[in-house]
Amino acid sequence: MSDRAPPHALADAASPPASARRAVRGLLAVIAVLAVSACAVGPDYQRPAQDVGTAYGHAPEGRWIPADTPPRDLPADWWTLYGDGVLNDLMARMSQGNLDLARAEAQYREARAALDSARAGLFPTVGASGSMTRSGQGAPQAGGPSDTYNLSATASWEVDLWGRVRRGVEAARAGEQAGAADLGAMRLSLRSALAQAYFGVRASQLQDALLARTLDEYARALEMTRNRMAAGVASSADVAAASAQLDQTRAQRIRLGWQRAQQIHAIAVLLGEVPAGFRLAGDAGLPAVPGVPVGVPSALLLRRPDVAGAERRVAQANARIGVAQAAWFPDLTLSAQGGYRAAEFASWIMTPARFWTLGPTLALSLFDGGARAAAVASARAAYDAQAAAYRKTVLDALREVEDALVQSQALAEEQAARDRALAAARETLRQVTNQYRAGLVDYLSVVQAQASALSAEQASLDVRAERLTASTQLIAALGGGYALN
Repeated sequence: MSDRAPPHALADAASPPASARRAVRGLLAVIAVLAVSACAVGPDYQRPAQDVGTAYGHAPEGRWIPADTPPRDLPADWWTLYGDGVLNDLMARMSQGNLDLARAEAQYREARAALDSARAGLFPTVGASGSMTRSGQGAPQAGGPSDTYNLSATASWEVDLWGRVRRGVEAARAGEQAGAADLGAMRLSLRSALAQAYFGVRASQLQDALLARTLDEYARALEMTRNRMAAGVASSADVAAASAQLDQTRAQRIRLGWQRAQQIHAIAVLLGEVPAGFRLAGDAGLPAVPGVPVGVPSALLLRRPDVAGAERRVAQANARIGVAQAAWFPDLTLSAQGGYRAAEFASWIMTPARFWTLGPTLALSLFDGGARAAAVASARAAYDAQAAAYRKTVLDALREVEDALVQSQALAEEQAARDRALAAARETLRQVTNQYRAGLVDYLSVVQAQASALSAEQASLDVRAERLTASTQLIAALGGGYALN
C-alpha cells in the first residue's frame, strides 16, 4: 500500500473547508462595517488663540531701511544679504561639519521613525512558526516517546474602533513636525552664531589695524617729544606721557589679539574643525548693513521654527488626550491561525493534520483603581502646559523682534552721531598737534586729543560691528527664512 496521499487529499489540504470560507466572508463584512462606523474619541485639534497684533511697534518706517524698498520675504540663505564670499563659504562648511547640527538631524530621524512605528498599528500583524517536539510520559513499558511536527501561520488585527491608534499616529506626526522645527531652530541658531562670530573677527581685525596705525603715530610722537626735550623746548614729563600712551596702546593690541584668537577658535568649532588647524581666509573688513524685510507679526507663527515647534507640540498633546480617552472603551482584536500538526513528518501536510482558528476578542478593563481617569487628567494637563508654553513662545518671539528693531534703529542713529564725533576728534587732534609744535600748549593736551581721537575711532568701529550683529539677531528673531511645511 502506497504512503502517497491521493490527489484529492492534497487539494483539500491546500484550501480551507467551506465553513471556514463562510466564516472569513462574515468576518470581512463585520470588519467593513466597523471600519465605516469607527470614530476617533478625544478633542479635534485647534491652534490656541494668541493675539500677535497687526504691526510691530518699532517698525522701521524708512529710518534705517530705504522707504522705497519693496516688501519681500527673507531668503532661505539670508546670509547672502551681506555679500561676503568668505561668510558664504563658512556657512556651507558648517552645514557639513557642525556636530550640534548632526545631533539635531539624528533626533529628527528618530522622530520620523517614531511616526513610522505608530503607523504600523493601523495594519494587521502576520507571523509564522514551525516546531518539532519530542515528548514521553510514564514508565518505558507504557510506550516510547512521541514526536510532534507543527507548522502554523497567525494573523491578528486590532480594529481601531475608537481612534486610539489614529490618535497615536496623529501625535507621532505632530512630534515629527516638531522635530523638523527643532532642526530648523538649531540651523538658525548656529548660522546666527557663526555670522556674529565672523563679524566680530572682522571688526577685531579692523581694530587691530587701527591700533597698528596708532602705535606708529604714537612712536613718532614720542620721538618728536624726545627731540624737543633735547632742544630744551619739552620736559621729561612730556616724554613720560608719550611713552605711557604708547605702552597702553600696545597693551590694548595684545588684549585684542587673544580675544580675536578665541573668536576664531569658536568659528572652528562651529565648523566641526580642530581650532589649532583652522585659519580664517582673507581680511574682507565689515560688509554694509543690509535691509531686512520685517513683514507682519503673524508671519512669526510660520517663520519662527521655535514657534512652529511649540505649536506642533500642542497638537501632539491634544492627540494624546484621545489616546488616553480610548482606554475607556473595549479593544476588539480579530485573529486567525491555521497550519498543520502531525506526529509524522511524512504526513505533515495531509488534510487530517490541518487545523485552523478564527474569531474576534473583545477586552475591557472593568476596574483599574482610577488609572484611566488619571491618565486622561494627565493628558489634559499636559495639553494645557504645552498651550501655555506655545503662547509664551509667541510672546517671546514678538519681544525679540521688537528688541532687535529698537536696537537696530538706535544703532543707526548712533552711527551717525559717532561719525560726527570722530570727525570732530580728528580735527581737534590736528589743531592741538599744530599748537604743540608751535609751543602754544603742553604735551598733555596732545595726549588727551590723541586718546579722544583713538576712542572715537574705536567707538565708530564698535557701532558698525554692533549694527551687523543686530541685523543678524533681527533676522534670527524673524525666523531666518524658515517656514513650516
